[in-house]
Amino acid sequence: MSLQPFVKWAGGKRQIMDKLLEFKPKKFRHYYEPFVGGGALLLELLPIHATINDSNKELMYVYKCLRNKRLFKKFWELCKLHEENHSEEYYYKVRDMDRKKSAYAKMTMVEKAARCVYLNKACFNGLYRVSSKGYFNVPSAKREKVKCFDDKNMLELHKYFHKRKPIILNKDFAEAVKTAKAGDLVYFDPPYDVVGEQSFTSYTAGGFGRDEQTRLRDLIKELTERGVLVMASNANTEFIQDLYKDFNLHVINAKRMINSKGDGRGAVEEVIITNY
Repeated sequence: MSLQPFVKWAGGKRQIMDKLLEFKPKKFRHYYEPFVGGGALLLELLPIHATINDSNKELMYVYKCLRNKRLFKKFWELCKLHEENHSEEYYYKVRDMDRKKSAYAKMTMVEKAARCVYLNKACFNGLYRVSSKGYFNVPSAKREKVKCFDDKNMLELHKYFHKRKPIILNKDFAEAVKTAKAGDLVYFDPPYDVVGEQSFTSYTAGGFGRDEQTRLRDLIKELTERGVLVMASNANTEFIQDLYKDFNLHVINAKRMINSKGDGRGAVEEVIITNY
């Protein structure tokens, strides 16, 4: 199968996939991805056993819909309904649903999943961003028509997730890898270390600062001691170079395709970190 991510996600890995495949271990058992996002590497590897996690609850609802036949059918129908109803006015009506807390709390998991995908495809530049209060706040892309997904790809995604039934979590990244054992592979793709105005870490209301980056490094040290194989991606900054000086660092060139400012996109240096 050749599967593609169902959402455009900040920090997506399609454009550096050749490097990730070059540096991945030749063998591993269970695959873990605690910051799964659009899941580009997951969909390239198609592991038999996997645990995926993300702090974005609505995104993980989509993965749960992909795994379950009944939920997937309803999810498909709701996405098609969003496509039919799409307009500038409709987009802002759907976008503002999370501001009405009591009504939003009553929405089903499938309704939130379909909303997540529709907003991702209808918003400006596919930028998933929330405010400090956790409200989705990206303006409309002003498209006349919106297609939530490629039908064939989405059906193939459903086949894979339904067959393999990966474990799907919405926890802290450290909690997501508690069951990792020697010989398993963990791929960490966190919000990157800040690089001036080009940085983007607003996937969730909490953000991801340098204290979190340090906590992640400490977790990788712990996993290394347990014999777990770890690969991680980040920006090539002095802070990251110093933080991971005891690991293998591979500097690569990448293109940052999502930014709220057009001049914030372009070639950047990233680093792939490995403990093997």
